[in-house]
Amino acid sequence: MIAGITGKKVSLTTLGCKLNYAETSTIARKFQDHGFHKVRFGEQADIVVINTCSVTQQADRKCKLAIKKAIKSSPSAFVAVVGCYSQLKAHEIGLINGVDLVLGNKEKFHILNYIGDLAKHENPEINSCGIESVNGFESSYSVSDRTRAFLKVQDGCDYQCTYCTYLLHAE
Repeated sequence: MIAGITGKKVSLTTLGCKLNYAETSTIARKFQDHGFHKVRFGEQADIVVINTCSVTQQADRKCKLAIKKAIKSSPSAFVAVVGCYSQLKAHEIGLINGVDLVLGNKEKFHILNYIGDLAKHENPEINSCGIESVNGFESSYSVSDRTRAFLKVQDGCDYQCTYCTYLLHAE
């Protein structure tokens, strides 16, 4: 158990692909295993976790809107943003007032190590390494979050797609 935060409410939302849904479900189970009660996104929570996508500018815009919705619906909540948008544009997210934690893809499954006592931060903590440093695999699966279950079988890609936002940011 994490001292002092048992019984707190966690709200999670997912943007993007089926992989993100499987990962969010796994992250939610980690919170529940540590005594958190899961509530719907938009309900009052002690911590809000937003698992993001960044495949297009539209995806980035949706992530920003989700972050702002989380801050508005739970203004005193600890707000953590994880996933692809966090991986590629961590410092951009860090400029959004109300965000407390930004974790890239390597760090997102270790979120419980970063949240402390859920105290709001004046400046967000940002932990996002270069994508080439992401070398671990965290198995993930979804259960009862959606009509179909998702099973994660691989992590990442070779970043060679024409539309890849990683390539756009690496130049």
